[in-house]
Amino acid sequence: MTVTVSAALSDLRSFLHGLPGVDKVGVEARAAALATRSIKTSAKAEAIDLAIRMVDLTTLEGADTPGKVRALCAKARRPDPADPSCPPVAAICVYPAMARVAAAALAGSGVHLASVATAFPSGQAPLEVKLADTRDAVAAGADEIDMVISRGAFLAGDYTKVFDEIVAVKEACGGAHLKVILETGELGTYDNIRRASWLAMLAGADFIKTSTGKVAVNATLPITLVMLEAVRDFRERHGRIIGVKPAGGIKTTKDAVKYLVLINETVGDDWLSPDRFRFGASSLLNDLLMQRTKLTTGHYAGPDYFTLD
Repeated sequence: MTVTVSAALSDLRSFLHGLPGVDKVGVEARAAALATRSIKTSAKAEAIDLAIRMVDLTTLEGADTPGKVRALCAKARRPDPADPSCPPVAAICVYPAMARVAAAALAGSGVHLASVATAFPSGQAPLEVKLADTRDAVAAGADEIDMVISRGAFLAGDYTKVFDEIVAVKEACGGAHLKVILETGELGTYDNIRRASWLAMLAGADFIKTSTGKVAVNATLPITLVMLEAVRDFRERHGRIIGVKPAGGIKTTKDAVKYLVLINETVGDDWLSPDRFRFGASSLLNDLLMQRTKLTTGHYAGPDYFTLD
């Protein structure tokens, strides 16, 4: 964090509550309008391949096994075994206990390894535990860490605690990129989502992420629009580009295209890259592959053609 930002944060509460309020009606109306946009047939194949390259293929279940993780890594490297032109996904996302297995399975592929940490999904653990969780995941081979913020502290107005925890986790990441999960479905208002986005970015996040996928409300277009506006405004003020990752509930190619339109119309081409935008998903990839097969062969593959994740 620069000296300029430190000075601006001498009163963190005043700074965050001084951000412009979010027009709820306006945000939801704009998101709904952009969701009606379509893309030309000639551009659809390019959009599908871009969406595939943006996927963080995820398994975060108590029943995860080494075999399941290895199979998912194989799919990440070669999503369509019958078509070598199909690009790999951006990353695999797993629990820290599975990070070493995934790292071995992904070696040499160029596919990133993300691991959730910091007492995911609740974030309800002492900072020392969160930092150990992070260091263990990095030591096991993760080059991206998806951390959860302390929503209870944020909602109680203890912004400094949340800020300091992000700074500490960022340091524990070493060279790994840090995605900060806001768990937007628990923040209550668009204003809180904007404040949490700015707090995370000022504390050093490389990405801001909507959700754990473990609560009732996960990624939505209006929520992602608020976060995209935040990263746009942050770049204008501080000159640093922060990525955005919606996660949870994005299941179809139509869903993915809506997000690509949202990116293009809100922040532009600079974010139309896996380095700047990711989809946290498990079932999305199969639908993208089915639609890709339809474009290339003229007919849909059966629902059992691709592996179920």
